[in-house]
Amino acid sequence: MTDITRLNSQDPAFQQALEKLLTRGEATDRQINATVEEIIAAVRVRGDAAVIEMTGRFDNWSVGSAAELEIPGARCVEALQSLGDAERAALELAAERIRMYAEHQKLDSWTYTEADGTLLGQQVTPMDRVGLYVPGGKAAYPSSVLMNAIPAKVAGVPELIMVVPTPGGEINPMVLAAASIAGVDRVFAIGGAQAVAALAYGTGTIPPVDKIVGPGNAYVATAKRMVFGKVGIDMIAGPSEILVICDGQTDPDWIAVDMFSQAEHDEDAQSILLSPDAVFLARVAESISRLLPDMPRAEVIRASLRGQGALIQVRDLDEAVEVANFIAPEHLELSVEEPLAMARRIRHAGAIFMGRYTAEVLGDYCAGPNHVLPTSRTARFSSPLGVYDFQKRSSLIQCSPEGASVLGRTAATLAHGEGLTAHARSAEVRIKDDG
Repeated sequence: MTDITRLNSQDPAFQQALEKLLTRGEATDRQINATVEEIIAAVRVRGDAAVIEMTGRFDNWSVGSAAELEIPGARCVEALQSLGDAERAALELAAERIRMYAEHQKLDSWTYTEADGTLLGQQVTPMDRVGLYVPGGKAAYPSSVLMNAIPAKVAGVPELIMVVPTPGGEINPMVLAAASIAGVDRVFAIGGAQAVAALAYGTGTIPPVDKIVGPGNAYVATAKRMVFGKVGIDMIAGPSEILVICDGQTDPDWIAVDMFSQAEHDEDAQSILLSPDAVFLARVAESISRLLPDMPRAEVIRASLRGQGALIQVRDLDEAVEVANFIAPEHLELSVEEPLAMARRIRHAGAIFMGRYTAEVLGDYCAGPNHVLPTSRTARFSSPLGVYDFQKRSSLIQCSPEGASVLGRTAATLAHGEGLTAHARSAEVRIKDDG
């Protein structure tokens, strides 16, 4: 039997136990902070030289000049052309679905004119240049290229710079193929905190960007946190997580592999099942034990479930909704008879997968909605990555002579009340003399 935490919402200590379960990874690693600070400082001062040095040190790949770090666009096209038919078709279908969904998210400029002729509105414009970080260490993630790059291009970003670590100088061809499909403009073979610093501050070769998006390890996440303010960032993503609510009527094997799908990311990933059916929870536990040995990443899954996973018995499905809203999961599966009705009661979740046939993994790759989602309970106040993350909004104000007089009197009164005489005078000089 695989070790996994068992909780019951009726136990007096349940809330305390649940909060303890959700506090994974909150300890700050001072050594990581110190290392990242040193890397960022070096890139700011020495630019390309620091990036070349760190690429050799961390990725075991030496280059003679910074120009060698750029992967030509032609190589991305060649990578796409070299793929097998099935791989290319899968990437292209996923890209098309992501693009279609993203098109629905575009914000448009708008204005309205008041009776006196004053115009007010909002002007929406894309960012000029965005940086995309793509992981390339333990695994390759062409899906991350599509999910991050396509919304940026739909938003109208004219220049998208991708960075991807290449340990030993090797890079997955599907990552380059995805970059070609998604319309990435430039690709650099660098990774880690040094890549984040290069995107934020620029080097002689790598241009500075306005925003950095994309997942990475603890060093990348820490670097993004440190450069925020100089540039925008999408979010500080933690380990992946899935929460499943099931009424006990779904095949327990399905639920077990759904939990595996996130647990296999790494040992810190979290998989939780909520159900009012104690017998069903026991059946899922049996499925986990029976199916796990056949998983290629069984040891990672086992460690994840042992350290971060849980099977939780709740009083009923109403209480399951309450617990889910407290957890505010990255991925939420509603494996119940009436999933849409339940979804309407969910206030906090990155993505909601409704029904017994909707596996979370479809959202990871090809359903259409973005797989860059808030983790670690941040779904309480943040949302999935989307086109709107690559657009800026400017307020538009144009006063008519009459509007300047009406608004000027109000503004002047408020400015005098705040003791800001110059503010008041600036409004008063535009007020028409009624006499």
